[in-house]
Amino acid sequence: MNKQEEQGAAAAEEEVEEPASPIAQYFNSSALSIAILGVLELQVPFDDSQAMALLKSLFLPINPRFSSIMVRDKNGGKQWKRVEVNLRDHVKVPTFPPGTSSGFYDDHFSDYLTKIAMEQLPQSRPLWEIHIVKYPTRTAASHVIFKLHHAIGDGYSIMGALLSCLKRADDPSLPLTFPALRKGLNSQANSDGEAAGIFRRVPRVLSGLLNTVSDFGWSLLKSSYVEDDRTPIRSSADGVEFRPMRITTITFSLDQIKQIKSNLQVTVNDVIAGIIFLGARLYMQEAGPEFSKANSTALVLLNTRKNLAGYKSVAEMMSPSHDTKWGNQFAFLHIAIPELTKSESSDPISFVSKAQKTIRRQKNSGAVFLTGKLLDTLKRCMGPEAAAQHIHHTLKNSSMTITNMIGPVEQLTLADHPCAGIYFMVVGSPQSLTITLVSYMGNLRVAVGSEKGFVDSQKFQSSIQKAFEMMFKAAVKPANP
Repeated sequence: MNKQEEQGAAAAEEEVEEPASPIAQYFNSSALSIAILGVLELQVPFDDSQAMALLKSLFLPINPRFSSIMVRDKNGGKQWKRVEVNLRDHVKVPTFPPGTSSGFYDDHFSDYLTKIAMEQLPQSRPLWEIHIVKYPTRTAASHVIFKLHHAIGDGYSIMGALLSCLKRADDPSLPLTFPALRKGLNSQANSDGEAAGIFRRVPRVLSGLLNTVSDFGWSLLKSSYVEDDRTPIRSSADGVEFRPMRITTITFSLDQIKQIKSNLQVTVNDVIAGIIFLGARLYMQEAGPEFSKANSTALVLLNTRKNLAGYKSVAEMMSPSHDTKWGNQFAFLHIAIPELTKSESSDPISFVSKAQKTIRRQKNSGAVFLTGKLLDTLKRCMGPEAAAQHIHHTLKNSSMTITNMIGPVEQLTLADHPCAGIYFMVVGSPQSLTITLVSYMGNLRVAVGSEKGFVDSQKFQSSIQKAFEMMFKAAVKPANP
């Protein structure tokens, strides 16, 4: 192929376009611009001289979205357009003032996370950045931060993509493994006989219909007219998504979480939700007893992919015939945060049981399906900006969002740099509080993104720790001597 043909092929490659999914358009609109920060804590200093080669050979080939920008077509819709990527535009290596100890850089690193959380990704180039922080903190010798726009994909897609760049530290040739997924009690088989199952199915169907109407109606009200109360975890300020966010983390033993789960006969997600709800109420109560019963709602993200049993390869996720597809495949569940009465203060387990009951009911109703249809209708009749505005109201009218991911059991390496820890945060949401969770190497890392100057991140973190200790003490009885 001569030079002229090569230039023609390159130009043709640049013109390749693919329609952006509806949710990708909603998340990259005038109403919303949401991104995901993924933080890798490395045990050794990162050699940034390898960055360009790694991005070119490992990262860019993962998905065409990493080499595409979002453009409008002649009808006003948005398309993904392939472009040439200048990697130097996407790699940031900050310079901090000189220090003498690892603790010295903790505040600088926190401030840097706040800074990049607030910045918008330029629309003129592919919607991602890599930040290499070469200064040691108390938790790592160096950090690599991936900032990826939510329009590219949800947490499941992006986690699957990033894991394809990482290897097992013990044996890079072996595949990663993940904590076993166990279905909730609502998925257990009925062992009471076929006839009993038929008779039980009728009230379940009726109950499901009633729950669908109730849950969808409530969701519609919460997204349109009914706001949560202003509380110590919700400032209700306009433009809160443009205010500085402080990101802090806390680590729990996954084995201890599983002990609580086994003793209460619930799921890990039920336990996590119960701990967060209790911790939030403890924090609110410290600010004033009136907040113990304030109207507060959490949006719990539900992965809507079918037959989900672990991460799939990027090739599988990109296949049109595969159930577990790339993209944004999730829904919000509106979960009322239980009140904290005197009796519930001495019964933390009630927070788990209430979370389990509400989450189970909503997962089994058709409200998620109807909400999706509502967004489709808004998009068709009023355009994607109207649907994006509806999602913005949904987020702004609630008090917090909770989302979690499953991480690998084994230690990871990035180009032979061992990874001590991982966590992620969703940024750009119009909320004062966002909580994310990811498991890794037997631990559960909880990241708290809070509105700086409004939520006291250290006190909130202490409240979550206290809630965990209360829950563990109540659920895991000490053995008799």
